Amino acid sequence: MKRFGTLFLAAVLGSVSTIATFRWIDKDNDNSVKVEYLSGVPASKVAYKVDENGDVVPLDFTTAAEKVMPAVVHIRSTQEGGRREEQTQYLDPFRDFFGPRGPQGPSQSSGSGVIINSEGYIVTNNHVVQDADVVEVTLYDNRNYKAEVIGIDPDTDIAVIKINQKGLPHLSFVDSDKAKIGEWVLAVGNPFNLNSTVTAGIVSAKGRNINILNRNSEQGSTAIESFIQTDAAINPGNSGGALVELNGGLLGINTAIASPTGAYSGYGFAVPSNIVSKVVEDIVKFGVVQRGWLGVTIGNVNSQLAKEYDLQVSEGAYISGFAENSSAKAAGIKEGDVVVKIDETPIRTSAGLIEYISRHRPGDKVNMQINRKGKELVIPVELKSRDGKVGPIKPEERDAFASLGIELEEVDAKVLKKLELQNGVRVKELGAGRLAKYTDIREGFIITKINDIEIKSVKEANELLKKKKPGEMIILSGTYEDFPREFNYAFRM
Repeated sequence: MKRFGTLFLAAVLGSVSTIATFRWIDKDNDNSVKVEYLSGVPASKVAYKVDENGDVVPLDFTTAAEKVMPAVVHIRSTQEGGRREEQTQYLDPFRDFFGPRGPQGPSQSSGSGVIINSEGYIVTNNHVVQDADVVEVTLYDNRNYKAEVIGIDPDTDIAVIKINQKGLPHLSFVDSDKAKIGEWVLAVGNPFNLNSTVTAGIVSAKGRNINILNRNSEQGSTAIESFIQTDAAINPGNSGGALVELNGGLLGINTAIASPTGAYSGYGFAVPSNIVSKVVEDIVKFGVVQRGWLGVTIGNVNSQLAKEYDLQVSEGAYISGFAENSSAKAAGIKEGDVVVKIDETPIRTSAGLIEYISRHRPGDKVNMQINRKGKELVIPVELKSRDGKVGPIKPEERDAFASLGIELEEVDAKVLKKLELQNGVRVKELGAGRLAKYTDIREGFIITKINDIEIKSVKEANELLKKKKPGEMIILSGTYEDFPREFNYAFRM
């Protein structure tokens, strides 16, 4: 009985949490948004409990499920005019999970979302609402609302939407750093349009980088992947749903599955709550994510790498190169250094480094402990934005064409003369985005007009595009240097 009493006490202590309140204030328009955050260690060592007879029995998940289900919503996104059918959906065994969609006419995708405060703010995946003209939210009690997209972050596949309703049940974030491999978790969402489905599993791994989010090959990787891996069954439609610990605290947002078929095959992946909460706070407060830019090319230290470069450590993030405006290089970090700790956080993998830096803003300072040929050094680094600035990033500073997956460049006057053109800008790089998805545009395309307005510079093109409203039809007119006839590419903002 003494052993049972000790186990029971551990279970009770593992279930105790305190609640702190964060208030985000926008000084410009005096708006405030309150989000709760649970402090304390996520529940652990409570896979069993002692019943009223003093017997050890399996833990009952009903309490957590009853708390979580009312705060998880069904999201349906509609785009007028249809979408191009995904061609690479099954080529990569790691796929995000869209709901059913049609190839022609108005098309729909579905997923899940989590209410994070009583005033209607909902967090979901970017790919659930990306490019949608209409976003609808259905609550647990079947009430239906139109939602506004507050902001998105493709680098983490997180989006924030809002419905005009208050007094809603909601979940609070818990510290994902304290989640332990082997602890029980629940996944709650709407797989295959089956509302309010709960599955149970354990945390299988942490800090997983599965190379699923979009990359920018010109400027280096911008995606942030440090997923919580779980074996709780999740399927198409679970995207944006909740991964919770046994007290009902939000541990992560379900985002991807590992599967050769597109359905559950053993593992799912969730964006950790510590990343999600920072992204949400930035979007609500600033309108755009404030992301510190370390500007390094990194890889995991393993036995082969350690032998090849004669490294004196067996784990960490190996620095193999630097990007433009690198904060690390400016601070004195060198190629061949191995990052083993930042501030007080051990860095065992490149994903761990990416995750830690992603929680910081331009202007923040971190102390990077590196191993350089066996010598330990601590180097202070001031993080900057990708363009080398340290102040807050303003939404209007974002490149309008970059948000569509395109990088533009000026066209040499000799090329224009050769093509008998008076003006134009060229598509330097075509990445994942709306234009690549919904048109046949190629790199090298010279844009001469946007909606019949002549374009003479990259700045002019971006300024014009910024003025366009969501849903507005855009027509890019122009030509190719190697195929000089007029082409027109149409899409909606």
